[in-house]
Amino acid sequence: MRLPSKHKSATTTVSTLAMALGLAGCATTGTEEAASVDQTQTASASTETVQPIGNALTAQWTGPFDGVPQWDKYNVEQLPAAFQAGMDQVKLEYEAVLSNPATPTFENTVIPLEKSGEMIGRVFSVYGVYASNLSNPEVRAVQSEWSPKISAFFSELNLDPRLVQRYKYLYENRDAMGLDSKQKRLVERAYDSLKRNGALLEGEKKEQLIALNTELAGLYSDFSNKVLADEETYILLDSEDDLAGLPDSFIASIKKAAEEEGKEGWALKNTRSVMQPFTENSTRRDLREKVWRAYVNRGDNGDANDTNATIAKILKLRQQRAELLGFETHANYRMADTMAKTPERAMDLMMRVWPAAVARVKEEVADMQAIADAESAGITVEPWDYRFYAEKVRKAKYDLDAAEIKPYFQLDKMVTAMFDSANRLYGLTFTENTGAVPVFHPDVRTFEVTRDGKTIGLFYLDNFARAGKRSGAWATTYRSRDRLLGDDIVLGSNNNNFVQGGAGEPTLISVDDASTLFHEFGHALDYFITDVAYSSLAGTPRDFVEYPSQVNENWLMTPYVLQKYAVHHETGEPIPQALIDKIEKSATFNEGFATVEYLASALVDMKLHNRTTPVSDPDAFERETLADLGMPDEIVMRHRLPQFNHLFSSDAYSAGYYSYLWSETMDADTWSAFEEAGGPWDKNIAHGFRDILLKTGNETDRAEAYRAFRGRDPDVKALLKRRGFPTGE
Repeated sequence: MRLPSKHKSATTTVSTLAMALGLAGCATTGTEEAASVDQTQTASASTETVQPIGNALTAQWTGPFDGVPQWDKYNVEQLPAAFQAGMDQVKLEYEAVLSNPATPTFENTVIPLEKSGEMIGRVFSVYGVYASNLSNPEVRAVQSEWSPKISAFFSELNLDPRLVQRYKYLYENRDAMGLDSKQKRLVERAYDSLKRNGALLEGEKKEQLIALNTELAGLYSDFSNKVLADEETYILLDSEDDLAGLPDSFIASIKKAAEEEGKEGWALKNTRSVMQPFTENSTRRDLREKVWRAYVNRGDNGDANDTNATIAKILKLRQQRAELLGFETHANYRMADTMAKTPERAMDLMMRVWPAAVARVKEEVADMQAIADAESAGITVEPWDYRFYAEKVRKAKYDLDAAEIKPYFQLDKMVTAMFDSANRLYGLTFTENTGAVPVFHPDVRTFEVTRDGKTIGLFYLDNFARAGKRSGAWATTYRSRDRLLGDDIVLGSNNNNFVQGGAGEPTLISVDDASTLFHEFGHALDYFITDVAYSSLAGTPRDFVEYPSQVNENWLMTPYVLQKYAVHHETGEPIPQALIDKIEKSATFNEGFATVEYLASALVDMKLHNRTTPVSDPDAFERETLADLGMPDEIVMRHRLPQFNHLFSSDAYSAGYYSYLWSETMDADTWSAFEEAGGPWDKNIAHGFRDILLKTGNETDRAEAYRAFRGRDPDVKALLKRRGFPTGE
């Protein structure tokens, strides 16, 4: 999942603002290439700045790599003044453009707006870390107070009639201005975005839109804070009998978690990184159910952290906003600038996969029930049993035990493996320099990124779960490549939630965790490689964003990576070929579960937002929709509505969770290109992928770019084949 870091001015909407604040969701951020500008025609507020004395958050970054965040100088108390100073500065920058009496040109309108927002960008980058990685009651109080204020400010800024009139003039005269193709695309996209987000509204309608966006911003903050509060709870085990079946490495990690809470025993945090391995391994069915229920009921306990009422308010306001903006539904509004374009196209793709996935789940459950019956367990398989009995089936069918694999997947080795892969494919080198720059937590490691001997980036890696860090995994940039501003060194980060090994023990991760590691690193590669003329053309459609990261997952299970880096943490012996063969043979194992778990969330999301009557009872809607879809009883959605941060802590992935499947369709077809070329390290395919699809951001239509890379549109059969489903051939 990818989060943006930097406010982009000319087309900022409340949704991109929420993402910039680090509230949730994914989007691409920018890189730029030098453009010649006639400075005498360029409006600029560079000589007029706002700087509160003594506020480190607004100061220019100093130190190596052309300046880095000075984490050791920041504190939460600085945020309010920094927000205000940043907004004041943006206002000055905008006013210099909008009050310019000269006829609008690319140089006196687009260029200065592309350059604006440096100060607020720095503030938002740091604040995103506070909100996502270092949250506490103090941070949440700031978030609750300031999210609505900032939303209102940027809504008013981008609804200024002078702004849309300048872009309207540029748009209508674009063919006569001598613009190159990139400049013309930038003008077209900016004007389209302004119109789509209400810039042509007048009077009461404009005020209504600002009010809607402001109220939504507050609700998004409220939702994310409630979910995080539930995720910070834990179940304390106080007897060794409660540890039955758990691997030693996992026991050590939850022991450490209890110690960090000042408790005796073993603490099970309410996160996926704990729930999943516990339900896979624990032989205590009662505890599996307890842990599973605590996890799936986050935000849905009828207490102060219950999110159902918040969701209902969000849905009502979203539909009001969609209608105000001229769209039938929120889904139509959100999908207007995507590759899929319409809810119907997204639904068509999902429903091509759903029936086969449900059918596979029935087969998987039958296999699990047979084992339970053979063991005289006297049970009917329930959701908290699925992972546990799936591992038994894996062992029975493939003589493969997840516990047999995990000792070979040491986190540090996998980090080195992903760096090595990036070097072989794209010529990027990652050299650890932890300690050379300030970091926001002692667990954070840093790496200098070079290509052809030139420094192009600094990579921050925050791998471990802890209190105050939201669940899941995400990538972001603190500073993107920006040719207009002379910013060539990208400051990027990956953030995971792995359970850290016990004292003196290495951190061992599952194959799923390793896939997450490679996935997020795919986002990092995207933003280190992206190099476009104007940063506003770096952001790709939401249903393209996950494509680079999903492609990168493929290299994890290649023979080269496994043989070189999957080594036993105690003996140092490489993973046996016989074990690799078992892993490969079981490649589509449990694919029904994985697909249904994800697709259920994506389908419910689309049905929730592609309707004109807002849902008032999210719990009831979820149950009824899943029943209509034929959701297997043994599985729950990957993200139930009460905790679905993708949807409700910003606009980011609302009516957009389908994007992972859309991106994976391109990913599977891309991997087929490597296979057709002879293997995963084919330089021609790798360089084509890099140069045509990664480097270019959104400088050309992404569907056209894919066709330029592959010679045709992506084939969904590659996706079905990968998941082991019938292709219809």
